[in-house]
Amino acid sequence: MKLPIAGRQQIITKFWAALRRFPKLLAGILVFQILSALAMVLTPWLIGRLIDLISGGTTRDIVTQYLIGIGVLVLAQFVLTFLGEYFSRVFGQAVFAQLREDLVHSVTHMPLSVVESAGTGDLIGRTTHDIDRIQDLVQRGIARIIVIGFTAIATYAAAFLVAPALAVLLLAPLIPMLIVLRWYLHRAVPAYQAQSAQWANLSGVATETVEQYSTVDALNMRRIRNHVMDVVLTQIWRVERYAAFLRIFLLGGIIFFLQTPALLVAFAGAWAIPAGYATLGAVTTVALYGVQISRPLGELSFWIDIVQSAATSLARIFGVDEVEPDRVTSMRKPTSDAISASGVTYEYRAGHPVLHGVDLDLRPGETLAIVGPSGAGKSTLGRMIAGIHPPTSGAVTVGGVPLVELSEEELHRNVSLVTQEHHVFVGTIADNLRLAKADATEEQMWEVLESLGAAQWVRGLHDGINAKVGSGALTLSPAQAQQLALARIVLMNPHTLILDEATSLMDPTAARALERSLGKALQGRTVVAIAHRLYTAHDADRVAVMVDGRIVELGTHDELVALGGEYASLWNAWQHE
Repeated sequence: MKLPIAGRQQIITKFWAALRRFPKLLAGILVFQILSALAMVLTPWLIGRLIDLISGGTTRDIVTQYLIGIGVLVLAQFVLTFLGEYFSRVFGQAVFAQLREDLVHSVTHMPLSVVESAGTGDLIGRTTHDIDRIQDLVQRGIARIIVIGFTAIATYAAAFLVAPALAVLLLAPLIPMLIVLRWYLHRAVPAYQAQSAQWANLSGVATETVEQYSTVDALNMRRIRNHVMDVVLTQIWRVERYAAFLRIFLLGGIIFFLQTPALLVAFAGAWAIPAGYATLGAVTTVALYGVQISRPLGELSFWIDIVQSAATSLARIFGVDEVEPDRVTSMRKPTSDAISASGVTYEYRAGHPVLHGVDLDLRPGETLAIVGPSGAGKSTLGRMIAGIHPPTSGAVTVGGVPLVELSEEELHRNVSLVTQEHHVFVGTIADNLRLAKADATEEQMWEVLESLGAAQWVRGLHDGINAKVGSGALTLSPAQAQQLALARIVLMNPHTLILDEATSLMDPTAARALERSLGKALQGRTVVAIAHRLYTAHDADRVAVMVDGRIVELGTHDELVALGGEYASLWNAWQHE
């Protein structure tokens, strides 16, 4: 499964909506750029007018006045361009920041089932390479395209007011330029789409290789992974080279044709002036307009290429919003904290069920351990109980309401999932904790850290709870990072907590101590512990044994040992390790 790609109408609508969020900045840009464009076209007109006056024998005072006027216009153009560029940069930064925030919001609210089926490469590509490719367009391109548009309109209008017959010659290169542009656009869009897809593929290959480096080393797969990387890089090189050829053709063709208007006006003026059809000043003014318009139109060809590249990236970025939700929120409220699974089945792929009609009622306040062989469906059942995935059939309810009908906020107030995967966010330890509870006080945070046995090492840091951690700062050990993740969950204070081998990365002694501390911190709450260390099951109130996607045994530790079934076999084998 691939993540959606937004259509042209969605791109235009959403991008325009992003621009309209900053109306004052946009208005400022328009005002200053319009005034700057007017100053730009008035300067050649004054020069041409001055040439005609000098040819007619005007006085020195008149010449001086014109020169002063030209100087004032040049200075005004400088000031107006500076102000317009300043507002443009501020506007671009604001829009770019907003687009990034919107993308992060969309990604973090995307159904996990979609993320897992689409793979990480495509998502990483959209949040890194694609967002980088729109940066130039948003931060500088929008303003420059506005400037170029106003400059072109004002220049052509002024040229037609001065000498309509000569001004027609300024339009001569537009037809061959449009032919070049059409040829380019027909090929550029597919090229940039392929380019983005290949970069996403590279992100996926690199991420998989780095994250699974231990497996690569253990199975001696270095040569295979290097070959896969070489193939992807070769594909990127080919599509990048083709895209570069398209850009060179576009820029070269347009710049070539833009050199002709001033020459055509000069040749026509050589005939028109002696014949009395135009004055020297009019020819000079229109020729200057031809030179003046060539620079912004040449720059426009550059921005056209940027727009095509950015439009492809915007389609991928906005496509994240097109992901269909995997649940529909209702207005129903749970009547109790009791969680129940009834006839739950789940298929990652159609026709290949992982869970088979699982029935399970959690008793509020109990600790239930789920054990079983690898691939038995323990983690999948944990995700069902946490409301991460909607069941393929059956239902998981809390207080009579299906978990998938709860809003995200309501779901997290009821149940949370902690896995062995953890992430330390860039910032202070306090920042990491406040992700779970934004208004948490230092006293509350220290209390939670103390309850999990983490307060000692946090106090040992130079800045304590305000120590900076994450990429580029202090690197926490896996055990410390997991304690931080568990502290966030305790701060969230859900009534039901799913621990999916949450302490598996810690050594057994530290893991057992942490689980006991966590048990005290979560006393009175329902805990579902998916365990590979059976002392967790020994300490639990009840144990559920899963085999091939079914719960085959359910009872206390002593009951199941006495039963002599699957759990007894697991327990005896673990005891003799």
